[in-house]
Amino acid sequence: MSTRARLAYFVRTAIGSMVRSPFVHVIAVAALALSLVGFGLARIANSQLEALVSSLGGEVEFTVYLTTDAPSDKVDELEKALLSRTGGTAKRISPAEALGRLAAQLGEQGKALSEVGENPLPWSLELKLPAGARNATELKQLAERTRSLPFVQGVDYGEEALDRLALIARALQLAAIIVFALVFLTAIIVVSATLQLAIFARREEIEIQKLVGGTDRFVRMPFLIEGALQGTFAGVVALGTVFGLIRWLERDGGELVGFLMLDGHFVVAWGRLALEQLGLGITLGLLGSFIAVRRFLRV
Repeated sequence: MSTRARLAYFVRTAIGSMVRSPFVHVIAVAALALSLVGFGLARIANSQLEALVSSLGGEVEFTVYLTTDAPSDKVDELEKALLSRTGGTAKRISPAEALGRLAAQLGEQGKALSEVGENPLPWSLELKLPAGARNATELKQLAERTRSLPFVQGVDYGEEALDRLALIARALQLAAIIVFALVFLTAIIVVSATLQLAIFARREEIEIQKLVGGTDRFVRMPFLIEGALQGTFAGVVALGTVFGLIRWLERDGGELVGFLMLDGHFVVAWGRLALEQLGLGITLGLLGSFIAVRRFLRV
């Protein structure tokens, strides 16, 4: 029998087995798809939060508050060093401009600031950072070094907000790992259990194949194809479900997950996610079928 004929036989056998016992295979595909949905949503949430952290780069300034006797040449050196380190843009803010900003932010209450005799606000250096320079750890180190300078009163860069987002990002990364582990275990158990039933139902057929000289590889191949088909169907179902959920959240879930969206949308690389879902589904289906066949194909 040629390789092409064997492959056609294996595919026909696998499809025929799934058609003869659709219920157990539908359960297997549904369980595997549900696990892949969890994995896909965790991946999207983690990627979205990373995009959200990066987007803050153009909205939050790295502000350095200077002392009243700050040497002009030292401030120039600091500005050049910060620009070289971050690749951002800098602007010096006078006490009068800072007071005007504060009054505008306070609205009606800001009128009271006009009665202040001496302006208490210092000169400051505002640095607008590009998205790639918003790494919380690097900014914290930069802020500590800047604060140590004798002519610097303080540094503000939205540290608390960035720390919270970084903490949430780490939590989501851990959740993604846990979800992946659950997907892995669930897929192996479900696919193995399903194919164990298929092997048991076809035990007489398998015995005959072995008696007439069928090798373990020849007997095993249809079950491996079944596992791959289950993984493929599960990946397609999971991808469609995730797509529908994301579109629903973008349309009606503003109050629930609005803080994660950028301009009302999720940033999702659908092509990459599709490859991940299908690849993971097929891999887990094959692995589950291999374990099931290896354990029970002893006739």
